[in-house]
Parts: sequence; C-alpha cells; structure tokens
Amino acid sequence: MRVLDFLHLDGIIPRLRASSKEEVLVELVQPLFVENPSLDRDCLLKTLLDRENLGSTGIGGGIAIPHGKIDGLEGLSASFGRSIKGIDFGSMDGKPAHLFFLLIAPRNSAGDHLKALARVSRLLQDPLFKTTVQQADSQQEIFSILDEYDRRLP
Repeated sequence: MRVLDFLHLDGIIPRLRASSKEEVLVELVQPLFVENPSLDRDCLLKTLLDRENLGSTGIGGGIAIPHGKIDGLEGLSASFGRSIKGIDFGSMDGKPAHLFFLLIAPRNSAGDHLKALARVSRLLQDPLFKTTVQQADSQQEIFSILDEYDRRLP
C-alpha cells in the first residue's frame, strides 16, 4: 500500500487558512467531498471531532494525523494540508502542527486503516521529507515530494 493510493493531487492543500483545530478539520474534509460526494459532511466532522476528544491526533514534531472511520465509504481516502504559521492541535509536545494528514476509512476496514496510519506516520517522521515538503511552493510540488518519499519506504 502506498500513500498515493488513497491521496490524490486535489486532496493537497499547500496553504491552510485555518487558525484552529476545528477549522483545520473543516478545511481538510472539503477535498474529500469532491472525491466522495455521497459522504455526510456533518457525520464526518463529528467523527473526527469525537476522535480528537478521545486524545489529540497531534503526534508532535509539527505533525497531526486526524483520522476516523465512517459508513458509506468504499475505500481509504485522505487529504494533506500544510500550515506555514502552525496551528495549536493539542500535540503531545505542546508545539504547533504544520503538516496535517487526514485519513478516513470505511468502518469495517481495521487492517487497511492501521496499515495506512502506520505508513503515513513513517513518511511524516522522516526529517528530510518534512523539511522538503515545508519548502515546497505548490500543490504539484508537494504531490511529487510525497510520491518520491513514499516510493522510498519499504
């Protein structure tokens, strides 16, 4: 499984406008509706916020991986966003998050969901990847960087 199997070019937001956790989630779910128009927006946002209430998906190091499972989805779907200034996401290290990878999965896909989370986490933990993607200028450049680094992972 590769990240670009479930993240498409249109799912990349090079400059998030959000300034809060909720605004980040609202902005990140928008591209998912283009790809999956039958999704229930309110249900998806509630699922993500409920997950955040269990414990922040801000894993530290400037990274957050909000995720959840919902009904009505055929396969994994994702979006990626970057905040230049950083956003307080309640991260474990207390620092703002700059890179956000939103992952949603069908409710009955435990194995794929966990594999995708592990792959995304490994990718985002690479210091060179983080530096390179933070310096990218466009959606296409970020997509190319994701592709390049994703191919390097075992």
